[in-house]
Amino acid sequence: MQIICRGAESIIYLGKYEGKKVLVKERVRKGYRIKELDEKLRKQRTRREVKLLTEARKCGVLTPQILHVDEKNHRIIMEFIEGERIKEFLNSASKKEMERVCFEIGRLIGRLHSNKIVHGDLTTSNLILKDGKIYFIDFSLGGFSSRIEDYGVDLNLLYEALRSTHFRILDVCWKKILEGYKREFKQADRVIKKVEEIERRARYMKRK
Repeated sequence: MQIICRGAESIIYLGKYEGKKVLVKERVRKGYRIKELDEKLRKQRTRREVKLLTEARKCGVLTPQILHVDEKNHRIIMEFIEGERIKEFLNSASKKEMERVCFEIGRLIGRLHSNKIVHGDLTTSNLILKDGKIYFIDFSLGGFSSRIEDYGVDLNLLYEALRSTHFRILDVCWKKILEGYKREFKQADRVIKKVEEIERRARYMKRK
């Protein structure tokens, strides 16, 4: 297998499974943790990510399909999504396409939050466009929650990602994302207010 990414918690490999190109996500051992605790945490986090990926698909948000879970080695073998990251797409898309895709991103985030799913790492690198459809990947920091604060943090992460990587088109993208989000999620206005509150807190901390 070929290593394509090393993260704080896991290594991502490109490999083959039953003749298909797949991604293999392996949660690695942390030497600073007690062995028994490390095993428990890796097992729990692997199971949680599988559950999040599965539940997201059930509610109509596309994610890589789980092909096999190797709990002994803390590995998830999943479909490899051959598409374009939204990060690159936004740099070259026409305004019309950009608006269409951003609206859909917002709508799908609203779908997740309506089903109490928090992604945990919403960036344009964790969204992939394939055949006109958007896939959400990497739920390793995600969870299940009904707290407006958690939904606000989720959305704020995406806002910060857009601001740092796509500043020129931030206003257009964010407007359409919020439109899609409001279309899908009944509590959208409360969450958007929370995002604004999080932004104010961040600015205050920077001034201190």
